[in-house]
Amino acid sequence: MKEQASNGVKNFYLTTTLPYVNADPHIGFALEIVHADISARYHKLLGDEVFFNTGTDEHGIKIYRNALEEGKEPQEYVNEYAEKFQNLKDKLNLYPNLHFIRTTDSHHKKAAQEFWRLCLKNSDIYKKNYQLKYCVGCELEKTDSEIVDGRCPIHTNLEIELINEENYFFRWSKYQKELLDLYKKQPDFVVPDFRFNEIKKFVEAGLEDFSVSRLAKKMPWGIPVPGDRDHVMYVWFDALINYISTLGWPASAEAKAGEPENLFTKFWGTKEHPNGIQMAGKDQIRQQAAMWQAMLMSAGLPPSKQIVIHGFINVGGQKMSKSLGNVIDPIAIADEYGADALRYFLTRHIHPFEDSDFTVAKFKEAYNANLANGIGNLLSRVMKMAEDHLDRPVGVESHGYRFQGGYIDEMLGKYRVDLAMEYIWSKMGDLDREITEKKPFSLIKEKTEEGIEVIKNLVLNLYRIGCMLEPFMPDTSKTIIEATKTNKKPANLFPRKD
Repeated sequence: MKEQASNGVKNFYLTTTLPYVNADPHIGFALEIVHADISARYHKLLGDEVFFNTGTDEHGIKIYRNALEEGKEPQEYVNEYAEKFQNLKDKLNLYPNLHFIRTTDSHHKKAAQEFWRLCLKNSDIYKKNYQLKYCVGCELEKTDSEIVDGRCPIHTNLEIELINEENYFFRWSKYQKELLDLYKKQPDFVVPDFRFNEIKKFVEAGLEDFSVSRLAKKMPWGIPVPGDRDHVMYVWFDALINYISTLGWPASAEAKAGEPENLFTKFWGTKEHPNGIQMAGKDQIRQQAAMWQAMLMSAGLPPSKQIVIHGFINVGGQKMSKSLGNVIDPIAIADEYGADALRYFLTRHIHPFEDSDFTVAKFKEAYNANLANGIGNLLSRVMKMAEDHLDRPVGVESHGYRFQGGYIDEMLGKYRVDLAMEYIWSKMGDLDREITEKKPFSLIKEKTEEGIEVIKNLVLNLYRIGCMLEPFMPDTSKTIIEATKTNKKPANLFPRKD
């Protein structure tokens, strides 16, 4: 359950992962942040106090190398990319109070160092020499079973690198039982179930301690290890801490309960009632559901409440890749078709948990069929009849969808945004059938009162649809609600694209 304040308002915390700033925003991250945005907006509509977090992951060897290749200082390089991701807020019409954290923020650096000290104090960080096979693309160690034809299957354009040096390690192996106990205590800890089974089997098979530092002389672009300037923090260890540093931790955790600055306890929760929800892609389940949770245990902090794992977006049946030239730019699509059109497709036509396919051709087909000829045409038809034949607005305000206990609420509680949208579109289909079957045009010509009542009913149901759409397509929702309240036909919502 969500943490509940003394005034009855529930506190809801949700974060995306932080995309790595070595490339422009792509459609895969747009999927993650739009689905998260829908949850944030939905909980706001329920009356919850919402803390919605995203940001950028800006340290690591890839960033350092890319900056050098472009002849830039790393900070200059990451500033340029961070701005591109910050632009997603406007381009994708995201939650107005969205928090944006960067791992180069001074507060985050201090929080990461304090987190390190807590783990060190608990004897969970130690030094050793080691050898490993490393994928720079994943920023992760790879076992032989994870390597195909000498390369990581996720980053086939990069060679596996051999690392042989002295680093600091985190005692992940120490936390196997505690992690399994956590999974048992929180049976919906990972959504969907098949991803939860995946991480449970991984942890049950045994854990090996992982490296949490790199030699500064080889990779200086990172947060310095406290007390040892020869090392910088490993990028994953640093980045995961953003989920609580964005709440002002550790300073906010020291505030007294009830004080405004007590954001950590308020939104991340307590060990008895954890409150943090994280959304991530399927390639990050190990980091989110096991590495981060063990780190929190070591630091003596509450675990996450839930990890929601989405699938990948493929393009024409192939994985997106810069080398293949098939990366989809969500900003370009939003600029041409509008943010709500992209939000619609990512919600209704992309499965929240399975891999899905995206092509520009499929997007255009859905846009014309379901937006231009669908909701856009329906709104124009109904409001044209209302404007022509009703002498005053219907008074729709008391007839909206209230988001409390209905089918949409059930589906959003399960993160099935696709099924929620299917339901809304079925309601649009009901209105189209009502127009076809009841023929309000004919009834109006015959000057019957029934024709007026049919039009009023169409307006009321269109208003309900507008209310239902609010977390999914906020601008579209606003246009529908305004039109039905004022009894005015608006400009074409979604002009057809040939």
